[in-house]
Amino acid sequence: MSSGFLRWLAPAAPIPRLPDAEVQRLYPRYRRRILECTFLGYATSYLVRNNLAPVSKDIESALYYDHAMIGNILAATAITYGIGKFVMGAVSDRSSSRVFLACALLLTALCNFAFGASATYSAHFWLWALNGFVQGMAWPPCGRSMAHWFSEKERGLTFSIWNTSHNVGGGIAGFIAAQATLYLGGWQYAFYVPGALALIGSVYVLWRLRDTPQSVGLPPVEEYRNDYTEETRAHGTLERELTTWELLVDNVLCNKIIWLLAFANFFAYITRYSMLDWGAMYVREMKGANITGGGAAVLVNEFGGIPSTILLGWLTDRMGGRRGRIATLSLVPILAAFTVLHLTPSGYIAIDMAMLGLIGFFIYPVINLIVIMALDLTSKKAIGTAAGFIGLFGYLGRTAQAKGFGWMLHHYENLYGKATAWDYVFYAILAATSISMALLALTWKLKPRA
Repeated sequence: MSSGFLRWLAPAAPIPRLPDAEVQRLYPRYRRRILECTFLGYATSYLVRNNLAPVSKDIESALYYDHAMIGNILAATAITYGIGKFVMGAVSDRSSSRVFLACALLLTALCNFAFGASATYSAHFWLWALNGFVQGMAWPPCGRSMAHWFSEKERGLTFSIWNTSHNVGGGIAGFIAAQATLYLGGWQYAFYVPGALALIGSVYVLWRLRDTPQSVGLPPVEEYRNDYTEETRAHGTLERELTTWELLVDNVLCNKIIWLLAFANFFAYITRYSMLDWGAMYVREMKGANITGGGAAVLVNEFGGIPSTILLGWLTDRMGGRRGRIATLSLVPILAAFTVLHLTPSGYIAIDMAMLGLIGFFIYPVINLIVIMALDLTSKKAIGTAAGFIGLFGYLGRTAQAKGFGWMLHHYENLYGKATAWDYVFYAILAATSISMALLALTWKLKPRA
Protein backbone atom coordinates (compact mmCIF):
# COMPACT_ATOMS: atom_id res chain seq x y z
CA MET A 1 0.00 0.00 0.00
CA SER A 2 2.80 2.39 0.88
CA SER A 3 4.59 1.79 -2.42
CA GLY A 4 1.33 2.37 -4.28
CA PHE A 5 0.82 5.67 -2.47
CA LEU A 6 4.37 6.76 -3.28
CA ARG A 7 3.78 6.02 -6.96
CA TRP A 8 0.58 8.07 -6.78
CA LEU A 9 2.47 10.91 -5.09
CA ALA A 10 5.35 10.88 -7.63
CA PRO A 11 5.52 13.59 -10.30
CA ALA A 12 3.29 12.96 -13.28
CA ALA A 13 5.15 11.30 -16.13
CA PRO A 14 5.62 13.33 -19.32
CA ILE A 15 3.58 12.37 -22.35
CA PRO A 16 4.48 12.86 -26.04
CA ARG A 17 4.54 16.47 -27.09
CA LEU A 18 1.45 17.82 -28.82
CA PRO A 19 1.59 19.48 -32.26
CA ASP A 20 2.65 23.13 -32.27
CA ALA A 21 -0.85 24.33 -33.10
CA GLU A 22 -2.23 22.51 -30.04
CA VAL A 23 0.59 23.87 -27.88
CA GLN A 24 -0.30 27.45 -28.85
CA ARG A 25 -3.98 26.80 -28.25
CA LEU A 26 -3.71 24.94 -24.94
CA TYR A 27 -0.84 26.67 -23.16
CA PRO A 28 -2.71 29.91 -22.29
CA ARG A 29 -5.74 27.87 -21.22
CA TYR A 30 -3.68 25.65 -18.91
CA ARG A 31 -1.81 28.62 -17.45
CA ARG A 32 -5.10 30.28 -16.48
CA ARG A 33 -6.27 26.97 -15.06
CA ILE A 34 -3.12 26.49 -12.96
CA LEU A 35 -3.30 30.03 -11.60
CA GLU A 36 -6.99 29.60 -10.78
CA CYS A 37 -6.55 26.24 -9.07
CA THR A 38 -3.49 27.10 -7.01
CA PHE A 39 -5.07 30.41 -6.02
CA LEU A 40 -8.30 28.82 -4.78
CA GLY A 41 -6.51 25.83 -3.27
CA TYR A 42 -4.10 27.93 -1.24
CA ALA A 43 -6.82 30.39 -0.22
CA THR A 44 -8.83 27.43 1.08
CA SER A 45 -5.89 26.29 3.21
CA TYR A 46 -6.06 29.59 5.08
CA LEU A 47 -9.68 29.01 6.04
CA VAL A 48 -8.46 26.17 8.25
CA ARG A 49 -5.35 28.00 9.50
CA ASN A 50 -6.49 31.52 10.42
CA ASN A 51 -9.71 30.49 12.12
CA LEU A 52 -8.36 30.23 15.68
CA ALA A 53 -7.40 33.84 16.43
CA PRO A 54 -10.88 35.39 15.81
CA VAL A 55 -12.50 33.04 18.34
CA SER A 56 -9.61 32.75 20.81
CA LYS A 57 -11.40 35.00 23.31
CA ASP A 58 -14.53 32.82 23.07
CA ILE A 59 -12.45 29.68 23.64
CA GLU A 60 -10.86 31.35 26.66
CA SER A 61 -14.28 32.13 28.11
CA ALA A 62 -15.78 28.70 27.40
CA LEU A 63 -12.81 26.55 28.46
CA TYR A 64 -11.14 28.89 31.00
CA TYR A 65 -7.92 29.28 29.00
CA ASP A 66 -5.68 32.29 29.59
CA HIS A 67 -3.64 34.40 27.17
CA ALA A 68 -0.52 32.33 27.77
CA MET A 69 -2.34 29.09 26.86
CA ILE A 70 -3.63 30.60 23.62
CA GLY A 71 -0.11 31.86 22.93
CA ASN A 72 1.25 28.34 23.45
CA ILE A 73 -1.22 26.89 20.95
CA LEU A 74 -0.38 29.58 18.39
CA ALA A 75 3.34 29.03 18.98
CA ALA A 76 2.99 25.27 18.54
CA THR A 77 1.29 25.58 15.16
CA ALA A 78 3.80 28.21 14.05
CA ILE A 79 6.86 26.05 14.72
CA THR A 80 5.30 22.89 13.29
CA TYR A 81 4.18 24.82 10.22
CA GLY A 82 7.72 26.09 9.68
CA ILE A 83 9.13 22.58 10.05
CA GLY A 84 6.41 21.15 7.83
CA LYS A 85 7.01 23.75 5.14
CA PHE A 86 10.74 23.01 5.05
CA VAL A 87 10.45 19.20 5.20
CA MET A 88 7.46 18.99 2.90
CA GLY A 89 9.01 21.56 0.59
CA ALA A 90 11.88 19.20 -0.12
CA VAL A 91 9.44 16.30 -0.58
CA SER A 92 7.17 18.35 -2.85
CA ASP A 93 10.04 19.09 -5.25
CA ARG A 94 9.91 15.37 -6.08
CA SER A 95 6.13 14.96 -5.98
CA SER A 96 2.99 15.62 -7.99
CA SER A 97 1.68 19.09 -7.19
CA ARG A 98 -1.88 17.94 -7.80
CA VAL A 99 -1.80 15.04 -5.33
CA PHE A 100 0.33 16.87 -2.77
CA LEU A 101 -2.00 19.85 -2.47
CA ALA A 102 -5.13 17.67 -2.36
CA CYS A 103 -3.63 15.63 0.50
CA ALA A 104 -2.74 18.83 2.38
CA LEU A 105 -6.32 20.09 2.27
CA LEU A 106 -7.75 16.72 3.29
CA LEU A 107 -5.46 16.33 6.30
CA THR A 108 -5.94 19.88 7.57
CA ALA A 109 -9.72 19.47 7.30
CA LEU A 110 -9.54 16.38 9.52
CA CYS A 111 -7.43 18.27 12.08
CA ASN A 112 -10.05 21.03 12.22
CA PHE A 113 -12.89 18.58 12.75
CA ALA A 114 -10.97 16.97 15.62
CA PHE A 115 -10.11 20.36 17.15
CA GLY A 116 -13.75 21.43 17.18
CA ALA A 117 -14.79 18.14 18.77
CA SER A 118 -12.22 18.47 21.60
CA ALA A 119 -12.49 20.47 24.79
CA THR A 120 -9.17 20.04 26.60
CA TYR A 121 -6.04 22.15 26.43
CA SER A 122 -3.69 19.22 25.74
CA ALA A 123 -5.85 17.96 22.85
CA HIS A 124 -6.08 21.44 21.35
CA PHE A 125 -2.35 22.01 21.72
CA TRP A 126 -1.35 18.81 19.89
CA LEU A 127 -4.11 18.93 17.28
CA TRP A 128 -3.22 22.49 16.28
CA ALA A 129 0.45 21.55 16.24
CA LEU A 130 -0.39 18.68 13.86
CA ASN A 131 -2.53 21.03 11.81
CA GLY A 132 0.46 23.34 11.47
CA PHE A 133 2.63 20.53 10.12
CA VAL A 134 0.15 19.39 7.46
CA GLN A 135 -0.53 23.03 6.57
CA GLY A 136 3.15 23.15 5.62
CA MET A 137 2.27 20.92 2.69
CA ALA A 138 0.15 23.59 0.97
CA TRP A 139 2.62 26.24 -0.24
CA PRO A 140 5.29 24.02 -1.87
CA PRO A 141 3.07 22.33 -4.52
CA CYS A 142 1.57 25.71 -5.40
CA GLY A 143 5.03 27.25 -5.74
CA ARG A 144 6.17 24.29 -7.83
CA SER A 145 3.18 24.66 -10.16
CA MET A 146 3.71 28.40 -10.60
CA ALA A 147 7.43 27.96 -11.29
CA HIS A 148 6.79 25.34 -13.97
CA TRP A 149 3.96 27.19 -15.73
CA PHE A 150 5.24 30.80 -15.49
CA SER A 151 8.77 31.92 -16.37
CA GLU A 152 11.24 33.92 -14.28
CA LYS A 153 10.76 37.11 -16.28
CA GLU A 154 7.07 37.24 -15.34
CA ARG A 155 7.55 35.98 -11.78
CA GLY A 156 7.11 39.30 -9.99
CA LEU A 157 3.60 39.78 -11.38
CA THR A 158 2.34 36.19 -11.58
CA PHE A 159 3.65 35.09 -8.19
CA SER A 160 2.25 38.27 -6.67
CA ILE A 161 -1.20 37.65 -8.14
CA TRP A 162 -1.13 34.09 -6.82
CA ASN A 163 0.30 35.20 -3.47
CA THR A 164 -2.77 37.32 -2.76
CA SER A 165 -4.65 34.04 -2.34
CA HIS A 166 -3.59 33.94 1.29
CA ASN A 167 -4.94 37.47 1.78
CA VAL A 168 -8.29 36.37 0.39
CA GLY A 169 -8.34 33.11 2.34
CA GLY A 170 -6.95 34.65 5.51
CA GLY A 171 -9.39 37.54 5.44
CA ILE A 172 -12.41 35.38 4.75
CA ALA A 173 -11.24 32.94 7.43
CA GLY A 174 -11.74 35.52 10.16
CA PHE A 175 -15.16 36.47 8.86
CA ILE A 176 -16.32 32.85 8.47
CA ALA A 177 -15.03 31.87 11.90
CA ALA A 178 -16.74 34.82 13.59
CA GLN A 179 -20.05 34.37 11.76
CA ALA A 180 -20.11 30.60 12.29
CA THR A 181 -19.56 31.11 16.01
CA LEU A 182 -22.15 33.86 16.24
CA TYR A 183 -24.96 32.23 14.25
CA LEU A 184 -24.44 28.49 14.72
CA GLY A 185 -24.11 28.62 18.48
CA GLY A 186 -20.53 27.86 19.53
CA TRP A 187 -16.83 28.35 18.86
CA GLN A 188 -16.66 24.75 17.54
CA TYR A 189 -18.33 25.84 14.30
CA ALA A 190 -15.36 28.10 13.56
CA PHE A 191 -13.57 24.80 12.85
CA TYR A 192 -16.38 22.62 11.48
CA VAL A 193 -17.44 25.00 8.70
CA PRO A 194 -13.93 25.76 7.37
CA GLY A 195 -13.11 22.03 7.64
CA ALA A 196 -16.03 21.20 5.36
CA LEU A 197 -14.88 23.81 2.85
CA ALA A 198 -11.36 22.35 2.89
CA LEU A 199 -12.77 18.90 2.08
CA ILE A 200 -14.52 20.36 -0.95
CA GLY A 201 -11.28 22.10 -1.91
CA SER A 202 -9.35 18.83 -1.74
CA VAL A 203 -11.69 17.20 -4.25
CA TYR A 204 -11.58 20.29 -6.47
CA VAL A 205 -7.75 20.32 -6.57
CA LEU A 206 -7.56 16.60 -7.38
CA TRP A 207 -9.95 17.12 -10.27
CA ARG A 208 -8.65 20.42 -11.63
CA LEU A 209 -4.91 20.84 -11.02
CA ARG A 210 -2.19 19.47 -13.32
CA ASP A 211 1.50 18.91 -12.58
CA THR A 212 4.08 20.11 -15.12
CA PRO A 213 3.50 21.23 -18.72
CA GLN A 214 5.24 18.05 -19.91
CA SER A 215 2.63 15.94 -18.08
CA VAL A 216 -0.03 17.21 -20.52
CA GLY A 217 2.12 17.14 -23.66
CA LEU A 218 3.39 20.73 -23.59
CA PRO A 219 6.99 22.01 -23.68
CA PRO A 220 8.70 23.78 -20.71
CA VAL A 221 7.42 27.31 -20.18
CA GLU A 222 10.83 28.80 -21.04
CA GLU A 223 10.62 27.20 -24.48
CA TYR A 224 7.02 28.35 -24.94
CA ARG A 225 7.92 31.94 -24.03
CA ASN A 226 11.48 31.82 -25.41
CA ASP A 227 12.77 32.85 -21.99
CA TYR A 228 15.80 30.57 -21.75
CA THR A 229 18.77 32.21 -20.05
CA GLU A 230 22.33 31.78 -21.28
CA GLU A 231 23.02 29.51 -18.32
CA THR A 232 20.26 27.05 -19.18
CA ARG A 233 21.10 27.14 -22.88
CA ALA A 234 24.71 26.29 -22.12
CA HIS A 235 24.16 23.54 -19.57
CA GLY A 236 20.75 22.20 -20.48
CA THR A 237 19.85 21.69 -16.81
CA LEU A 238 16.43 23.32 -16.80
CA GLU A 239 14.30 20.19 -16.55
CA ARG A 240 16.74 17.86 -14.80
CA GLU A 241 15.51 16.75 -11.38
CA LEU A 242 18.00 17.67 -8.66
CA THR A 243 19.56 15.36 -6.13
CA THR A 244 18.92 15.82 -2.42
CA TRP A 245 22.40 17.31 -2.02
CA GLU A 246 21.75 19.82 -4.80
CA LEU A 247 18.37 20.75 -3.34
CA LEU A 248 19.49 21.31 0.23
CA VAL A 249 23.17 22.26 -0.01
CA ASP A 250 23.92 23.79 -3.40
CA ASN A 251 20.69 25.78 -3.71
CA VAL A 252 20.02 26.67 -0.08
CA LEU A 253 22.55 26.05 2.68
CA CYS A 254 25.59 27.37 0.78
CA ASN A 255 23.80 30.50 -0.44
CA LYS A 256 24.62 33.49 1.77
CA ILE A 257 21.79 35.61 0.40
CA ILE A 258 19.27 32.87 1.23
CA TRP A 259 20.46 33.02 4.84
CA LEU A 260 20.17 36.82 4.88
CA LEU A 261 16.62 36.62 3.52
CA ALA A 262 15.77 33.92 6.04
CA PHE A 263 16.74 36.16 8.97
CA ALA A 264 14.90 39.13 7.44
CA ASN A 265 11.86 36.88 7.11
CA PHE A 266 12.11 35.92 10.79
CA PHE A 267 11.56 39.50 11.89
CA ALA A 268 9.09 40.34 9.10
CA TYR A 269 6.88 37.46 10.27
CA ILE A 270 6.79 38.91 13.77
CA THR A 271 5.38 42.05 12.18
CA ARG A 272 3.00 40.16 9.93
CA TYR A 273 1.50 37.80 12.49
CA SER A 274 1.39 40.23 15.39
CA MET A 275 -1.94 41.57 14.17
CA LEU A 276 -3.18 38.32 12.64
CA ASP A 277 -2.70 36.43 15.89
CA TRP A 278 -3.45 39.23 18.34
CA GLY A 279 -5.17 42.01 16.38
CA ALA A 280 -8.69 40.67 16.94
CA MET A 281 -8.05 40.38 20.67
CA TYR A 282 -6.40 43.82 20.80
CA VAL A 283 -9.32 45.70 19.24
CA ARG A 284 -11.78 43.81 21.44
CA GLU A 285 -9.88 44.41 24.70
CA MET A 286 -8.48 47.89 24.12
CA LYS A 287 -10.69 49.50 21.46
CA GLY A 288 -14.14 48.22 22.49
CA ALA A 289 -14.86 46.14 19.35
CA ASN A 290 -17.24 43.14 19.49
CA ILE A 291 -16.65 39.68 17.97
CA THR A 292 -17.72 40.94 14.53
CA GLY A 293 -15.26 43.80 14.84
CA GLY A 294 -12.56 41.34 15.86
CA GLY A 295 -13.18 39.27 12.75
CA ALA A 296 -13.25 42.46 10.67
CA ALA A 297 -9.82 43.41 12.05
CA VAL A 298 -8.34 40.27 10.52
CA LEU A 299 -10.21 40.78 7.24
CA VAL A 300 -9.07 44.41 6.89
CA ASN A 301 -5.45 43.48 7.63
CA GLU A 302 -5.49 40.65 5.08
CA PHE A 303 -7.41 42.41 2.30
CA GLY A 304 -5.25 45.50 2.64
CA GLY A 305 -2.36 43.60 1.07
CA ILE A 306 -4.09 42.45 -2.11
CA PRO A 307 -3.69 45.48 -4.43
CA SER A 308 -0.23 46.37 -3.15
CA THR A 309 1.17 42.84 -3.51
CA ILE A 310 0.17 42.73 -7.18
CA LEU A 311 1.21 46.32 -7.93
CA LEU A 312 4.61 46.19 -6.22
CA GLY A 313 5.35 42.71 -7.58
CA TRP A 314 4.71 44.01 -11.11
CA LEU A 315 6.85 47.06 -10.36
CA THR A 316 9.84 44.89 -9.41
CA ASP A 317 9.60 43.15 -12.81
CA ARG A 318 9.70 46.56 -14.47
CA MET A 319 12.75 47.48 -12.32
CA GLY A 320 14.73 44.48 -13.57
CA GLY A 321 13.97 42.34 -10.53
CA ARG A 322 15.30 44.73 -7.87
CA ARG A 323 12.86 43.49 -5.27
CA GLY A 324 14.97 44.36 -2.22
CA ARG A 325 14.47 48.08 -2.74
CA ILE A 326 10.69 47.87 -2.71
CA ALA A 327 10.70 45.48 0.27
CA THR A 328 12.90 47.80 2.33
CA LEU A 329 10.90 50.95 1.60
CA SER A 330 7.60 49.19 2.33
CA LEU A 331 8.53 48.74 5.99
CA VAL A 332 8.74 52.50 6.63
CA PRO A 333 4.96 53.22 6.59
CA ILE A 334 4.39 50.07 8.67
CA LEU A 335 6.36 51.63 11.54
CA ALA A 336 4.18 54.74 11.31
CA ALA A 337 0.93 52.73 11.15
CA PHE A 338 1.72 50.66 14.26
CA THR A 339 2.57 53.87 16.15
CA VAL A 340 -0.72 55.53 15.19
CA LEU A 341 -2.72 52.36 15.95
CA HIS A 342 -1.27 52.14 19.44
CA LEU A 343 -1.59 55.84 20.29
CA THR A 344 -5.17 56.24 19.02
CA PRO A 345 -7.60 56.15 22.00
CA SER A 346 -10.60 53.85 22.23
CA GLY A 347 -13.67 54.95 20.30
CA TYR A 348 -11.96 55.72 16.97
CA ILE A 349 -12.44 52.31 15.41
CA ALA A 350 -12.37 53.73 11.86
CA ILE A 351 -8.81 54.97 12.42
CA ASP A 352 -7.84 51.60 13.93
CA MET A 353 -9.19 49.73 10.92
CA ALA A 354 -7.46 52.15 8.55
CA MET A 355 -4.12 51.50 10.26
CA LEU A 356 -4.66 47.72 10.14
CA GLY A 357 -5.40 48.05 6.44
CA LEU A 358 -2.25 50.14 5.95
CA ILE A 359 -0.15 47.54 7.78
CA GLY A 360 -1.57 44.81 5.57
CA PHE A 361 -1.10 46.99 2.48
CA PHE A 362 2.67 47.13 3.01
CA ILE A 363 3.61 43.98 4.97
CA TYR A 364 2.32 41.47 2.43
CA PRO A 365 4.43 42.81 -0.45
CA VAL A 366 7.45 42.48 1.87
CA ILE A 367 6.68 38.82 2.64
CA ASN A 368 5.99 38.12 -1.02
CA LEU A 369 9.17 39.79 -2.28
CA ILE A 370 11.41 38.06 0.26
CA VAL A 371 10.28 34.69 -1.08
CA ILE A 372 10.54 35.78 -4.73
CA MET A 373 14.09 37.03 -4.12
CA ALA A 374 14.94 33.58 -2.77
CA LEU A 375 13.39 31.91 -5.80
CA ASP A 376 15.31 34.25 -8.12
CA LEU A 377 18.52 32.73 -6.74
CA THR A 378 17.60 29.04 -7.08
CA SER A 379 16.55 26.47 -9.67
CA LYS A 380 12.83 26.07 -10.35
CA LYS A 381 13.39 22.42 -9.39
CA ALA A 382 14.28 23.61 -5.87
CA ILE A 383 11.38 26.02 -5.39
CA GLY A 384 9.81 24.07 -2.52
CA THR A 385 13.10 23.59 -0.68
CA ALA A 386 14.18 27.24 -0.93
CA ALA A 387 10.76 28.60 0.02
CA GLY A 388 10.51 26.03 2.80
CA PHE A 389 13.82 27.16 4.29
CA ILE A 390 12.79 30.82 4.15
CA GLY A 391 9.40 29.88 5.55
CA LEU A 392 10.95 27.90 8.40
CA PHE A 393 12.68 31.04 9.65
CA GLY A 394 9.50 33.03 9.15
CA TYR A 395 7.51 30.69 11.31
CA LEU A 396 10.23 30.60 13.92
CA GLY A 397 9.54 34.34 14.05
CA ARG A 398 5.84 33.70 14.35
CA THR A 399 6.54 31.22 17.14
CA ALA A 400 8.62 33.79 18.97
CA GLN A 401 5.88 36.40 18.78
CA ALA A 402 3.04 33.99 19.61
CA LYS A 403 4.81 32.63 22.67
CA GLY A 404 6.49 35.88 23.60
CA PHE A 405 3.44 38.12 23.20
CA GLY A 406 1.26 35.62 25.04
CA TRP A 407 3.73 35.66 27.93
CA MET A 408 4.00 39.46 27.89
CA LEU A 409 0.24 39.93 28.02
CA HIS A 410 -0.16 37.43 30.85
CA HIS A 411 2.86 38.55 32.88
CA TYR A 412 2.69 42.33 32.57
CA GLU A 413 -1.09 42.49 32.88
CA ASN A 414 -0.77 40.89 36.32
CA LEU A 415 1.99 43.35 37.28
CA TYR A 416 0.95 46.64 35.70
CA GLY A 417 -2.42 46.21 34.02
CA LYS A 418 -3.72 45.44 30.56
CA ALA A 419 -2.75 48.73 28.89
CA THR A 420 0.91 48.47 29.93
CA ALA A 421 1.04 44.85 28.78
CA TRP A 422 -0.03 45.92 25.29
CA ASP A 423 2.58 48.71 25.40
CA TYR A 424 5.35 46.11 25.66
CA VAL A 425 3.86 44.13 22.77
CA PHE A 426 3.89 47.17 20.48
CA TYR A 427 7.47 48.06 21.45
CA ALA A 428 8.51 44.53 20.41
CA ILE A 429 6.67 44.85 17.09
CA LEU A 430 8.39 48.14 16.27
CA ALA A 431 11.80 46.66 17.11
CA ALA A 432 11.24 43.59 14.90
CA THR A 433 10.08 45.74 11.98
CA SER A 434 13.18 47.95 12.26
CA ILE A 435 15.56 44.96 12.28
CA SER A 436 13.89 43.42 9.22
CA MET A 437 14.19 46.74 7.38
CA ALA A 438 17.92 46.95 8.20
CA LEU A 439 18.55 43.42 6.88
CA LEU A 440 16.54 43.96 3.69
CA ALA A 441 18.48 47.16 3.02
CA LEU A 442 21.48 44.89 2.36
CA THR A 443 19.62 43.49 -0.69
CA TRP A 444 19.12 46.95 -2.20
CA LYS A 445 21.12 46.14 -5.36
CA LEU A 446 20.14 42.44 -5.62
CA LYS A 447 18.92 41.24 -9.02
CA PRO A 448 17.74 37.81 -10.25
CA ARG A 449 20.50 35.30 -10.95
CA ALA A 450 19.56 35.11 -14.62
